[in-house]
Amino acid sequence: MSRFNLKCPDKVNFPLTLFNKIDIFQVNMVTEEIKKRAKQLRKQIEYHNYRYYILDKPEITDAEYDKLFDELVELEKRFPELVTLDSPTQRVGAPPLEKFGTVRHALPMLSLNKATTAEEFNDFHRRVSELLANKGGEINYTVEPKFDGLAVELIYKNGLFVTGSTRGDGITGEDVTVNLRTINSIPLRLNNAPVLLEVRGEVIMFKSQFNKLNENRLRAGEEPFANPRNAAAGSVRQLDSKITASRPLQFFAYGIGTISGMSFNSHFETMMYLKQIGFIVNEHISKLDNIKEVKRYYTRILELRDSLDYDIDGIVIKVDNYHQQHIIGELSRSPRWAIAWKFPPQQVTTVIEDIKVQVGRTGILTPVAHLKPIRVGGVTVSRASLHNEDELKRKDIKIGDMVIIQRAGDVIPEVVKVIKSKRNGTEKSFSMPSACPVCGSKTIRIEGEVAVRCINPYCRAQLVERIFHYASKPAMDIEGLGYKTVEMLVEKGFINDIADLYKIPEHKEEILKMERTGEKWFSNLVRALENSKHPQLENLIYALGIRNVGEHLASVIAKRFGSIDNLKKQSKEQLTRVNEIGPVVAESIIAFFKDKRNIKILNKLMEYGVTFPTSEIATGTGKLSGKNFVLTGTLKGYTRQQATKEIEKYGGRVTSSVSKNTDYVIAGSDPGSKYDKALELGVNILSEEEFKNLLSD
Repeated sequence: MSRFNLKCPDKVNFPLTLFNKIDIFQVNMVTEEIKKRAKQLRKQIEYHNYRYYILDKPEITDAEYDKLFDELVELEKRFPELVTLDSPTQRVGAPPLEKFGTVRHALPMLSLNKATTAEEFNDFHRRVSELLANKGGEINYTVEPKFDGLAVELIYKNGLFVTGSTRGDGITGEDVTVNLRTINSIPLRLNNAPVLLEVRGEVIMFKSQFNKLNENRLRAGEEPFANPRNAAAGSVRQLDSKITASRPLQFFAYGIGTISGMSFNSHFETMMYLKQIGFIVNEHISKLDNIKEVKRYYTRILELRDSLDYDIDGIVIKVDNYHQQHIIGELSRSPRWAIAWKFPPQQVTTVIEDIKVQVGRTGILTPVAHLKPIRVGGVTVSRASLHNEDELKRKDIKIGDMVIIQRAGDVIPEVVKVIKSKRNGTEKSFSMPSACPVCGSKTIRIEGEVAVRCINPYCRAQLVERIFHYASKPAMDIEGLGYKTVEMLVEKGFINDIADLYKIPEHKEEILKMERTGEKWFSNLVRALENSKHPQLENLIYALGIRNVGEHLASVIAKRFGSIDNLKKQSKEQLTRVNEIGPVVAESIIAFFKDKRNIKILNKLMEYGVTFPTSEIATGTGKLSGKNFVLTGTLKGYTRQQATKEIEKYGGRVTSSVSKNTDYVIAGSDPGSKYDKALELGVNILSEEEFKNLLSD
């Protein structure tokens, strides 16, 4: 279905009885009358799509619409030569792709610099005013809400939609044409369009539709999506476009790239043109005369945020006049004439109904606040980590407290503070338990540490966490082992340590009686288990769950010692000679290999066919030796893990934050605050292409 024709086609009714008169299903030739009928059906369907999806003012019932659509389907089925690229029937999806191709944007899809305070917006306005001093006249701004979705570009040639791509790294995106064709709000053909038009916008999913989608997934035994943005982005990047077609996606236009045969004087004029030819433009877009109006607009949209049926995380402000934009210019990755004024992390108030303790894979007990469910930042939150006993006491958190919740970085739920004025005396204090809530074993708190630990290595909660960790993607990457599944396998007694995972095939009959299982799932799991038997050394080291050894340190250890056997032989002194391995990590490694239970598990893993690989020991003399890197944004050709491995392979080091000691920042698409920090400090910023060149030099 589409939504584009602005003018209603001739409103002539074509009842199905017409077919009886010309008996078109009994002939093999496409007559002029049949061609005319197909064309008329397409026009009618396009018109009613526009009324339904763009204007939200349908003129016919769903049943009447279905009759028109079914008639066109029958015609095109009988006479395939009638099918056109812009036919409404072509939105159902195409055969699955093996992989996406790439599309180079004619004009870069630049990212936006960000402001988080009124002062930072004032600085932006001051810079713009100085650059336009005595050159451009008064400054008007076009403003609109900033969608939290997936940026894409649509290319139309002679009015026909021919190519659609993701933003990618801003220079090159993924070719997702077949998937974008399935989105009803993207016109397949434009009337009175220029020879070439590149439309840019955001693919999103409305909150109400997102909730229905998740309800259906839960009923089908599938994992729900985390939030509407993830659901929209994941849907557009499906290799099977039929899956995309089944998802309730929407497209909102926010600008253009290249255009030929037509010109505009301002951004607002451009947006009104896009709206006129059939694209959805945000209803809150406005043209404002001064910064006072912009600030009032910011406040108004912030107040509207919760009531909107789509997620936004700020407003976008653009100098409206194109001549002024040209004078102001652009940086390498962002325009000087536009800025995103981000909203503060979304905060809400709710009640702590209980505080319970969660036991991790290393035995650490973490207090978790169980909240009265509330929606914050586009997600319904019912739990929030309280981190540790000291943090809980510092914030003076009690059961029954009214608290302020926010999603840190708009991602992780956290308790900001207690609203003590709301206390009525019924609140209850909480203390960390002296016994593990899962196995009943004694808990301890080592001097100098904030963590309270369960000291029972056979604790069921620790076992579940260890197995889930072992199966995770950065470790052994065993697909099909969700947390609930691992809990059930442990509960049933099928798994008593990580090595027992490889005995799962022996329990097929019993496992298939469990919830959320099936023949296909089981066969896929067995295949994933077999594939995991041949890991990279760093993945195996990380998977073993050695205390204080995370993903990065596992890679460092693998490159320095080359094998599990060699690692077992190292003394504390030898271990601490390695950069980044301190006394605490060294003691954890030694303690792990001294524990007879761990040695028994390692032997079992080898018995079940898990190979213990060796790798070449790094000498630290690679071409990137001594260089510090920071990664930000999304890289097209690498995952974060792959890019890190490439850097470390040549002797470089990846750190999490930008400082004066950082040599390079690798910036992918949608870079965050690390990019801004690099600009501030004058750190070398590399695009993905420049990063590849650095590796290949």
